[in-house]
Amino acid sequence: MNDLQCMIQGCQAKVYSPAGTQHVCKEHFLSFLTWRRRKGAQMFVHYAGLSMDQRDPIAAEWSKTVSTVEAPSTTASKP
Repeated sequence: MNDLQCMIQGCQAKVYSPAGTQHVCKEHFLSFLTWRRRKGAQMFVHYAGLSMDQRDPIAAEWSKTVSTVEAPSTTASKP
């Protein structure tokens, strides 16, 4: 699982959840949930019934609306 990266271009955050056959970090996962919620209650029912491959077009549509979230630096200087 170490080789997995967030599907959002340029995001270096740790992978949190699948988005279709790809993966997203926690921040983008929450953004994906919010986006689906705004699409209406039927989106949750519809999405839940899809296979991972069938979810890819929905995740791709969402990814076009997202900006990159920078992961916190793990090499921050300590006093």
